[in-house]
Amino acid sequence: MRDVMLLGSRLVLGGYLAVHGAQKLFGAFGGPGLDKAGAGFHAIGLRPGKPMAAIAGATELGGGVLTAAGAADPVGPLAIIGAMTVASATHRAAGPLAANRGFELPLTNLATAAALAASGPGRLRLSPPLSHRLTAAVAVGGALLAAASVARMLTAARAESRADTATDTASDASTDASRA
Repeated sequence: MRDVMLLGSRLVLGGYLAVHGAQKLFGAFGGPGLDKAGAGFHAIGLRPGKPMAAIAGATELGGGVLTAAGAADPVGPLAIIGAMTVASATHRAAGPLAANRGFELPLTNLATAAALAASGPGRLRLSPPLSHRLTAAVAVGGALLAAASVARMLTAARAESRADTATDTASDASTDASRA
């Protein structure tokens, strides 16, 4: 029963994340494609937008396929954890609920991927797990990439906020000068 439940969880999470990545990369399944996804990433401070969208899409697609197949475990769930960490941070300002475009879904995906990474794929999988040394290297590399993406997004948001404040201040000064 445990192995069947793990397979079901892997297929649902992996399948949805693979489709989500394909939407970003190729415009498949009604997705935006790389150009529009890149413009969206640029708008939220993940710059340069198109390469960042390509990294996110490839991580979601690859992580999803590996998770669904139970191959190279735990690389798939770790990739999803990295992508969903950035996605959760992206939606943080909207709050926790998906109804408000918040971080509910990315956080749920992250938690499910973490549970699958901790439990392993079960016996119904396509390949044996990776060695502990390789798993550690993948985990550290993925964590560094996710941290760099979140840091870049947060610093871009602060820089835009400062630029908006400077523009508003200059506009106010200009208005005050024209009144005088």
